[in-house]
Amino acid sequence: MKKLLFTLILLPLICLSQSPCEEDICVVQFNAGWNSSNDVAWIEKLKDCGIKYIDIAADANAASEYEIVVVPTIIVFNGDEVKRFQADISFAMKATKLDVQKVIDELLMDQF
Repeated sequence: MKKLLFTLILLPLICLSQSPCEEDICVVQFNAGWNSSNDVAWIEKLKDCGIKYIDIAADANAASEYEIVVVPTIIVFNGDEVKRFQADISFAMKATKLDVQKVIDELLMDQF
């Protein structure tokens, strides 16, 4: 009974916050093909992190797994989710490269 409870209730919660990347610090941009005009172009310029793009139109499970409610959404992971940046009502990202890089830099400094 306990194993069934873990599988049905706790396992999905554990998987929800885990990084989809192999790198320790990873930045993931979630967007959809229909919103490609609002892709975050500067994401490739971030330093000291892995970068991944997930198209939630092509991977519908990702939207529910990571609770994506608006695109684009950028999530910084360090094993688990650390920080989330979401677009505004016009589907445009208001966070800047500096905002996201600051989170990455803080994670790096915490390792020392």
